[in-house]
Amino acid sequence: MTETVAEPQPNVPFIARFGPTMALGGLVLAALVAIVLVVRLADREEARDLRAWQDRLNIIADSRFAAVEAWLADQRAALRKLAENASIQLYMTELDLAGGDPSGVTDEAAQRVYLRNLLVAAAARDGFEAAQPGVEIAANVERIGTAGLALLTAKGEVVVATPTMPALDAAAKSALEAMANEPTVIDLYLGPAGTPTMGFAAPVIAIQGDASSAPIGFVVGLKEVADELYPLLSQPGATSRTVETALVRRDGERIVFLSPLADRSAPLTKALAADTPDLAEASALERPGGFARLRDYADHEVLVAVRAFQQVPWGLVTKVDASEALAPTRERRAGLITISLLVIAGLVAVVVAAWWHGTSRREALAARTARELAARLDAQRRFLKVVTDSQPIGLAIVDGDQRLRWVNRFLCALVGAAEVDVVVDKPMASVFGPLPAKTFEDAARRAIAEGQTVEETVQLALEGREAVVRAQFLPLGPEEGQGGRALLVAEDITPVIEARERRVRLMRQLVATLVKVIDRRDPHATDQSSWVSEVARAIAEEMGAEPHVVESAAIAGQLMNLGKIFVPEALLTKKGRLSDEELAHVRNALGAGADLLRGVEFDGPVAETLHRLQERFDGKGQPDGLAGEAILLPARIVAVANAFVGMVSPRSWRAGLTLTDAVERLMADHGQVFDPRVIVALANRVANRGGAEAWARFGQATSET
Repeated sequence: MTETVAEPQPNVPFIARFGPTMALGGLVLAALVAIVLVVRLADREEARDLRAWQDRLNIIADSRFAAVEAWLADQRAALRKLAENASIQLYMTELDLAGGDPSGVTDEAAQRVYLRNLLVAAAARDGFEAAQPGVEIAANVERIGTAGLALLTAKGEVVVATPTMPALDAAAKSALEAMANEPTVIDLYLGPAGTPTMGFAAPVIAIQGDASSAPIGFVVGLKEVADELYPLLSQPGATSRTVETALVRRDGERIVFLSPLADRSAPLTKALAADTPDLAEASALERPGGFARLRDYADHEVLVAVRAFQQVPWGLVTKVDASEALAPTRERRAGLITISLLVIAGLVAVVVAAWWHGTSRREALAARTARELAARLDAQRRFLKVVTDSQPIGLAIVDGDQRLRWVNRFLCALVGAAEVDVVVDKPMASVFGPLPAKTFEDAARRAIAEGQTVEETVQLALEGREAVVRAQFLPLGPEEGQGGRALLVAEDITPVIEARERRVRLMRQLVATLVKVIDRRDPHATDQSSWVSEVARAIAEEMGAEPHVVESAAIAGQLMNLGKIFVPEALLTKKGRLSDEELAHVRNALGAGADLLRGVEFDGPVAETLHRLQERFDGKGQPDGLAGEAILLPARIVAVANAFVGMVSPRSWRAGLTLTDAVERLMADHGQVFDPRVIVALANRVANRGGAEAWARFGQATSET
């Protein structure tokens, strides 16, 4: 038998035979680990984005919640102010002592007329007016209207009401019966016109009573709230497409939506079952103050922040669709995984290439590339430094810790620092001072958090002088390994402010000089211009007019008699009444005053205001027959102020009217000669805002004045 001998195998080293396989296995294992790490990183980014959206939605929810709370408080305060009015308390006290018999009230008819006028003025001021008033009818007949104010007895009987005050329904009467000695709210309902309506009520306490005394009556106000309440739910500057804030209320087993919705549902028309699974709106009433990932009324997945009110049984829901909020995170997740796979594939190719070609050439190329890149970066750094240092404004980068990470030379010079190194990496408090730094820090945080430019103006003590600095904070992307950053752009605007103040002083001196010239020529009208200016300013402020309107009305009031320089002094000093021809001459001269000022640059339409002083609200005035709001608001205000001052000022041929009589006479002309809103503002200033005391001196001048 022949023995078979095995052929000897070549002696191949273990590393040579299994090295490539081990390297490939190591690459596969590294790829799997990398993918797991990328997924975990994406999960952490999603959690971070959720926290960022939680902060963002909480900010929006808190701001909208505060706005609605402030609005509710304002309505209650307006009713409380009326209930504490001395005239209302006196009338209701006398009526209560008379057992509800009006005949037992002193001068009852006059008091009732005054109270009605008081309610009408308050309704105009505080928004308790209907868009189209109904017909005025007696107080004991049910009124047709959608909004108004009413004064009720403790039994709920109407004492006096504004013309458009609707009748109280059963729910409103129940709210009054349950009310103690604090203002209450009649919750949202669809009013007579089918519009969202709310009521507010405050108890009237007898004059001799105290906080524990039972009410002797109520002041009740009803108003349509769509134009006041719902705009408060919109966040100024919001850029997210699906961010929405809504008000909800629980009615039994339903969640009722009190505000308009993005799906075009009208207020108080949409309701869902309270036990709907994961309903975001239900959480506003069950878990107020929380943040969650739930489903909204449209069954969309949303991120939601909720709040609950104390004054009313409402919840506030601020939400954003998860598809919008987390879209960048999901795109980054897909991008990271794709990039990771591409990087791994590239690494495999590099390793294979290095396996065959070695690493020396690759290392030399990488070193040369790094040197070239470093050189380019250094050149770019030096170029950017030259550019930024040549700018006439201060530039700096602020990090999340409120430190200046980079500054240009102008900012160093602005704060009195000799070198950039003195400022870099320093907190803003040590560079700008504690108080300005606090303003800057808040602005930087808001810019980083909201992703929007924030502007602030502060005063700084710079090199022994006070300077006004305007600063803008522009959000920048986060630095690697650190939080968000903002670009600070600072500009010294002190010369601009000083120039503006010099111009204002010069203009005021010019106006004062012209007024003195007028007063010297017409002793009968001494102080009249300043009084008209004072009353015009007060009316404009009472109406909440813009600052330039207030200033235009005040200056026009001072200069309204400028045209008297064209009137003979004998005519100005004449005692007794002027003839029609003399009055026409004076009016024409007053109109010429506007022409004298047309070339003077005021901050507002002063010359145009003087030109329109003889226009009438009904369109029957001069020179162009303009009517209503086509007449400049400052002209309407000065016309009322001039008439008022003329009525209360005594003359040699007549005594002046009392302030109240003058207001009532103006009321008689409302809608014809004068703007009713301006007269209401004047009446409120006289009756409730100290005008009677401040202007009592108008009637104390001698008859020779």
